[in-house]
Amino acid sequence: MKDSGLFSKLVFILGIISLFFALSTLSIAANAEGKAANVIKIRLSGSINPGMLQFFRRAVKTAGDKNADMLLVELDTPGGLIRTLREMIQTVMSSPVPVVVYVAPSGAQAASAGALFTMAAHVAAMAPGTNIGAAHPVIPGGGDKDSDIYRKMENDVAALARGIAKQRGRNAKWAEDAVRESVSATADEALKLHIIDFVAPSESDLFLQINGKEVKMTSGLRSLKFSDYVITVLEPGLREKIMGMIADPDIAYILMMLGAAGLYFEFAHPGAILPGTVGAISLILGLFAMQVLPVNITGILLLVLAMALFLMELFITSHGILAAAGIIAMIFGSMMIYDTSQSGIAISPGVLWTTVGVCGVFFMSIAFLAAKAQLSRHRTGSEALVGEHGVVRERGRFGGFLVFV
Repeated sequence: MKDSGLFSKLVFILGIISLFFALSTLSIAANAEGKAANVIKIRLSGSINPGMLQFFRRAVKTAGDKNADMLLVELDTPGGLIRTLREMIQTVMSSPVPVVVYVAPSGAQAASAGALFTMAAHVAAMAPGTNIGAAHPVIPGGGDKDSDIYRKMENDVAALARGIAKQRGRNAKWAEDAVRESVSATADEALKLHIIDFVAPSESDLFLQINGKEVKMTSGLRSLKFSDYVITVLEPGLREKIMGMIADPDIAYILMMLGAAGLYFEFAHPGAILPGTVGAISLILGLFAMQVLPVNITGILLLVLAMALFLMELFITSHGILAAAGIIAMIFGSMMIYDTSQSGIAISPGVLWTTVGVCGVFFMSIAFLAAKAQLSRHRTGSEALVGEHGVVRERGRFGGFLVFV
């Protein structure tokens, strides 16, 4: 009887211990499933430029410092500078948190360099009505597409695209075609071609589809499991905004024209100081922006020619012919300043024609005033006496010379 009672007690104690471990396991599993994901969100729009790179790097660092579960990047870009793209891809590859790129809202694009950035993400998604692709490289200032340097660059970018796609288990053939043939795909086509992971009409739907997905990090596989999510939106800083702003094609063009107008006014009226100073600063900022945009050398040369013609009008009396030729060169140069056919980057029509109109009137006005000043008679000095009538009132001698007063 005693042995039977002892056995019953042991069974009871073992049952309690087993129940405790079972409840602990269930509690741990429930906590794992019920954990709210900490999400850092940023929005990248416009051309891929150094300002965007700085903001993205800060976002990745912030997400890592705050132990975020993922970094959500809402993307809409026509492309940008290849060397900046490489640095952004390196940042993604070394990120301590999963990077989710979501091409949104509807009507947005991940074109050119943006396509490769999207494919480099740990999770790539698109909203319906968006597109991805057309990643053919563009040489700033145009360039011979049959030249050795152009083929080397194309091969280099194609290899980058294949490497990214293989690293993320995506369609490497399509990635290379996007570079060499400028192919593009809609959101649904991209999903079928295994270019992206999800098509999500909304952010909430995106998180619903992401839940439970495993991603490959540098430290190994990580499972994205959560019952809810908390989003913290990170905004760009002042320096990042300024750098991103001046790399906008419209702003870059306005800065270039403002710089030209300021320097032109300084040449026409030496000593004004303020217009020349503002013009020089604007021109430097505009030239910096041109380094990160696919400019066309023909457009740049036409704008330089326009400035030369306007300056010649200051010193040569052409009765407005040089100034008119300058305006024509400025119009064509402004229309051709960006390599739109390859990059999709262009000056908006409103900005283009408004800037051309204002600058044209300004240059013509200065040229007209300069010509008027050249043709008008002198009002002071000995030159003003030429052609004037005089009356002799008194005759005398001064130093042996006959003087009339």
